[in-house]
Amino acid sequence: MSEQSNHKHFKLYKPHGYISQFIYEKKRNKRKLGELYNFPEGTMAIGRLDENSEGLLLLTTDGMMSEIVRGAKYEKEYYAQVDGMITDEAVALLRTGVEIGVKGEKYMTKPCEAELLECLPDWVGEGRRVRDERHGPTSWVRIVLTEGKFRQVRKMTANVGFPTLRLVRVRIGNHRLEGLSVGEVVEVKEF
Repeated sequence: MSEQSNHKHFKLYKPHGYISQFIYEKKRNKRKLGELYNFPEGTMAIGRLDENSEGLLLLTTDGMMSEIVRGAKYEKEYYAQVDGMITDEAVALLRTGVEIGVKGEKYMTKPCEAELLECLPDWVGEGRRVRDERHGPTSWVRIVLTEGKFRQVRKMTANVGFPTLRLVRVRIGNHRLEGLSVGEVVEVKEF
């Protein structure tokens, strides 16, 4: 049996309120991935979703595979619920790239796919309630990236005037969120 076949790979529907880590050394009590499933020793998240984001997260015991999946070869698709009714002009700006801050420096995002979502697919689920409709309308935008800077989607939508209220990652490469329940973990053979 080769070393490659000894590695384990998983996909998870990360719920809102969990951090993409197994150990958190700061004093605040955080909900971690290990509370959702008995992962084998050495399992690591491939990329991250912040505590307030939800959706597809891939995990592996293979550090080399983690590096490959985080690269530009693997598209990452997100559904972002934004504050207000996003305009065609704002979506066009997202497509061409916008300037965001990364580690204290200005960064121009790469061109990407972006489009208004008329309705959210049922399989995404309710998620956490963002706010009451009395506080103004919201809309959904689909964004597909080949990069993954810290809080990139949130920074991009804020830059075009529509801050993200809820963020759901629905796809990484060929792996999709569809079919998973919130908090569910499924072992996969390969990425």
